[in-house]
Amino acid sequence: MKKNVILGALTVAGLSAGAAAAGTLDDVKARGTLNCGVNTGLVGFAAPDANGEWKGVDVAVCRAVAAAVLNDPTAVEFVPTTGKTRFTALASGEIDMLSRVTTWTFSRDVDLKFTFVGVNYYDGQGFMVPKALGVSSARELDGATVCVQTGTTTELNLADFFRTNNISYEPVPVETTAEGQQQYLAGSCDTYTTDASALAATRASFEAPGDHVILPEIISKEPLGPLVRHGDDEWADVVRWTLNALITAEELGVTSANLDEMAANSENPEVARLLGTEGTLGEMLGLDAAWAKRAIAAEGNYGEIFARHIGEETPIGLARGLNAQWTDGGLLYSPPFR
Repeated sequence: MKKNVILGALTVAGLSAGAAAAGTLDDVKARGTLNCGVNTGLVGFAAPDANGEWKGVDVAVCRAVAAAVLNDPTAVEFVPTTGKTRFTALASGEIDMLSRVTTWTFSRDVDLKFTFVGVNYYDGQGFMVPKALGVSSARELDGATVCVQTGTTTELNLADFFRTNNISYEPVPVETTAEGQQQYLAGSCDTYTTDASALAATRASFEAPGDHVILPEIISKEPLGPLVRHGDDEWADVVRWTLNALITAEELGVTSANLDEMAANSENPEVARLLGTEGTLGEMLGLDAAWAKRAIAAEGNYGEIFARHIGEETPIGLARGLNAQWTDGGLLYSPPFR
């Protein structure tokens, strides 16, 4: 078993090194389309709507990158990936970037040879149970059956939590979010575990959300963010600083509605550098001066994206919490544009 795991990691690493050599930025420009790996369907983060149009926080990052590089936020080919297929898809070059509620960990960064370019959602793993089960704490789940996606940090955290608390469980492996929801609602498992944001999104999609409870325990750190292949620093810079542009825009009060006004009239030098009216930041990235302006125009700054897809006014109803700007007591923080 260990030998297979090592060989698998080496295979992914080898694919990653080969795919990165081509230069993804040039490939995307030549192709005219960004191939972006996303979830198979998680409302609020990445899911097609009734018209088949992909929407969500992770989708917005893909569109911002396409806008920055290709001057077209719709020039994205969304490639649905599962917990098992996402890393092979990125390493092989099938996708240019992965924006799929993926946790930044040591082994994924170092052993699998991926570069995480930042965090677009600070999360943690939780548990959801039917209210009728009468459970108020995850520590009361001794002997429970647990629906859990394979090939994820969720699977590993689950084992750690039950081991640490000296309780037992029986895993019910699922491949996708949709399968997890289906098995949970069918009663195949007592509890469903995944990132707390995904549990909120899942519960919001139920016919009777009030019949289900998200337990209070958060058992892990899950810094979720987009990633690219190791060894392709030019492309990593583009994706990293596009995400940073969305975060910085919110901090500086730049929105999709006031972009032109801010570009023309702001006396803040960092706003001018961000929006390309002074300096040469775009040139440093291999892009034009208006790259960040286009990225922000695609779906707005980080706060606009959060509010539209998963915020308190949506059915998912998430508060900003850790995902508030650092100036508001959260963890959201971008290096300076200078």
